Amino acid sequence: MRITRRPLAAALAMAITATFGVAGLAPADAATRPAAGSEVLIPYEEFTLPNGLRVVVHTDRKAPIVAVNIWYHVGSKDEPAGRSGFAHLFEHLMFNGSENHRGEYFEPFELVGATDMNGTTWLDRTNYFQNVPTTALDLALWMESDRMGHLLGAIDQKVLDEQRGVVQNEKRQGENQPYGQADDLIYRALYPKDHPYHHSTIGSMNDLNAASLEDVKQWFRAWYGPNNAVLVLAGDIDVKTAREKVTRYFGHIPAGPTLERIQAGPVKRATTRETMEDKVPQARIYRAWSVEQYGKPDLERLQLLGSRLDRRLVFEDKLADKVSAYVLPFELASTFYVTADVRQGVDPAQVEKALDEEIARLLAEGPTAEELGQAKIMTKASVVRGIERIGGFGGKADALAECAVYTGNPGCFRDALEVVANATVEEVREAGRTWLGEGSHTLVVLPGERQALAEEPSPTPEPFKLPPPDRKYRALKPQVDRSKGVPMPDRFPDLKFPALERATLSNGTQVILARRDAVPVVQLSYEFKGGFAADLGRKLGTSSFTMAMLDEGAGELDALGFANRAESLGAVLGAGATLDGGNAYLSALKENLDASLQLFADMVRRPRFEQKEIERVRATWLAGIAQEKARPNGAAMRVLPPLLYGQGHPYAIPFSGTGTEESIASLTREDLQSFHAQWVRPDGATLIVVGDTTLEEIVPLLERHFGDWKAAAPAPAAVEAIPEVERPQAAAVYLIDQPGAVQATILAGQVVPSTKDPSTIVFDFANSVLGGEFSSRLNMNLREDKHWAYGAYSFTTQALGQRPWMAFAPVQIDKTAEALAELDREVREYVGGRKPPTPAEVAKIQATEIRSLPGAYETARAVLGTIGGIVRYDRPDDWVFRRKARIEALTVEQVQQAAATLDPDKLVWVVVGDLKQVEQPVRALKLGPVHVIDADGRPVAR
Repeated sequence: MRITRRPLAAALAMAITATFGVAGLAPADAATRPAAGSEVLIPYEEFTLPNGLRVVVHTDRKAPIVAVNIWYHVGSKDEPAGRSGFAHLFEHLMFNGSENHRGEYFEPFELVGATDMNGTTWLDRTNYFQNVPTTALDLALWMESDRMGHLLGAIDQKVLDEQRGVVQNEKRQGENQPYGQADDLIYRALYPKDHPYHHSTIGSMNDLNAASLEDVKQWFRAWYGPNNAVLVLAGDIDVKTAREKVTRYFGHIPAGPTLERIQAGPVKRATTRETMEDKVPQARIYRAWSVEQYGKPDLERLQLLGSRLDRRLVFEDKLADKVSAYVLPFELASTFYVTADVRQGVDPAQVEKALDEEIARLLAEGPTAEELGQAKIMTKASVVRGIERIGGFGGKADALAECAVYTGNPGCFRDALEVVANATVEEVREAGRTWLGEGSHTLVVLPGERQALAEEPSPTPEPFKLPPPDRKYRALKPQVDRSKGVPMPDRFPDLKFPALERATLSNGTQVILARRDAVPVVQLSYEFKGGFAADLGRKLGTSSFTMAMLDEGAGELDALGFANRAESLGAVLGAGATLDGGNAYLSALKENLDASLQLFADMVRRPRFEQKEIERVRATWLAGIAQEKARPNGAAMRVLPPLLYGQGHPYAIPFSGTGTEESIASLTREDLQSFHAQWVRPDGATLIVVGDTTLEEIVPLLERHFGDWKAAAPAPAAVEAIPEVERPQAAAVYLIDQPGAVQATILAGQVVPSTKDPSTIVFDFANSVLGGEFSSRLNMNLREDKHWAYGAYSFTTQALGQRPWMAFAPVQIDKTAEALAELDREVREYVGGRKPPTPAEVAKIQATEIRSLPGAYETARAVLGTIGGIVRYDRPDDWVFRRKARIEALTVEQVQQAAATLDPDKLVWVVVGDLKQVEQPVRALKLGPVHVIDADGRPVAR
């Protein structure tokens, strides 16, 4: 949860997703009683193989896909002293092929169109997950079982060294961000050295360097047996099929030892505080408590705890730009955080004092009955929305696996729902008093020079003698000849996309409806013209700022009243702008659709633009711009567009749309009203509706709330056609200094044709071969081969005018020039024809693009986004089918021709890093003239 009022909806989504890994909860199976006040959600069945592998099956036939999610009950808490980072390192090693599949783990999955594929490690668990077409389930089970039962022969010193380097760059990438070292300090302070949560999951450089090949193999033997895992299959599957297939692929794997579990719990400690300096734009206060463990009733009550922190610190006293609170729930003990971003010019000590007072008041009074009621409604809403997704990080499969691993009961969320439904003000207040009193740790991060966080000494690990396998388990005879390789499917599900139904409102707005009845939710997006490009001739950031203010009070409700009303309906509302347009959106529970539409109409038609709220949001906005500049990616993305498009072009702006400090500081209420009157208007707009409704039902409701809406100003001429720009005469390099950085962030950019250009599909495909996929050339080079980066990719941004193409790589600081040279070489050889796209690469991307489509539209949000593109770029209603056919027909020659769109001799390079370390090596590359600029793109005197 969050201890705020304004973003309570997001807070309660976290209350579910953080605790259960999913925003949807359910009882165990059809035979068990339903959760309090609800129908049976996420029904499941389960069985256990003789070797100890526990399998949980949930059937959901709405899409021809199956989520495969396997959790191993091992995380960083299980690492012995001197071996920190082992669990996470091994997660990476598990993606480097197995004894019967030598090669990247992702490759066969890309060929069948897998989606939502990844792996993660945290304190208590390691998990791997992917969604696959139903016909590719055998492939997924073969692959997961091969790395569970046949991995060690594929791990050699080369693989270990490669993935050790990748992990170390992941560590550098995290620490290179503002506030990136805070969590390490907090956990070191909050949990003593003998507590398993004392050290970070990613580990120390010393321990990672010390890891030997035998060390990691012993780790695998100890923890990666079937008897220490839970496999969840969710989606287009039934328990009979699951039992047959899982037995076939996993049944022969021998069990591992049954290891003694670490016994630890929440920590009662003295209240402490510390400060640190970092390269940050504003002070931030963290306060953390060690609280109740996963699955306990008090943790759910803490999730419901609300307060007036936001009201006083942000809205009334204006001491902070943002205040939030949340729980990170873990198996042995959870951590409750309160954070506050201190407003510019305010003494952090004053903010700390106010936090002390408000937390004390919260513990004395507890939430009001109204606040608790709203929290419960938002919990219900997050449950209803969350059950739409079967897999991925936070899907229904995750909920089942997490409960099974942490509590032994896959349906443990039933108990949590009952606690939430029955919680009283007194119970919630008492939970706060029990856990949030003495014993906190406060960390204040102050602007200054970044100091590398010293690593704690790494002791020599105690000798570890592996116990024998648990004899109560037995393996079955192998049923699969693995020498035949991965079982690739020969057929795939067909693409399905809902029919688009149309109507026109009295106000001139076009309505497009796509019916989806998987959950009782209706989502709407009112699409307007304008966007960042409409800032030309205005103050930069006007479009984004205006749209962001729509839900800061509307009609008869001020900002807090509006937020409270939305929460009482279980509705999610907001608005924003993109490069070429803006939109206002609503996600409404069907049972509250009419009342939610009333609030939505007020937001769109009658925003208040109160001066006090403008000033509050302005201060937060300016702090956000400073945060952008402090982050390497943000700084690069602010300066690159003006370099690509040239001053005075509508796109020559920070692509975040946030504007500049000067422009935002000068915005007036009249500026916002003028933009709203000109661009937020019914004529020429489109209202997209996706969800559990019909035209017969929704159109009368829309007429009631929007039918009499008249534009408040004459219709503007459409945003003038975005002018074409010439590429620069030659390549150039721009350097931004970030003293003390442990990584350099490299961007390369160039303009390419508009999204509306007929060549777009083919160019985007050509980009995928170069840098659009995990197994594309850039990532395979800089991450998997050189292990200088955690990732290296290339992409384009959608635009009505010429689009920006960008390549992106954050690399370790001592390999900046070498990485820059490699990126340049890769682009040159690809687009120049020395290393053109191969038939295998083209076939792989075709397979990925086409075969992922049946699962791509699992959620209403995905459908909504696709229709938004159809509207924005004047595409036909059957666009998804036409695009599929075009990709199916592509030839290698067409892809090579599209790749030649790029000109490596005219690239614009931006490098953000410590110039003391990177400037001279970059200059020595002689890629082009080298310019040193600041985070606003202004030349820096040398």
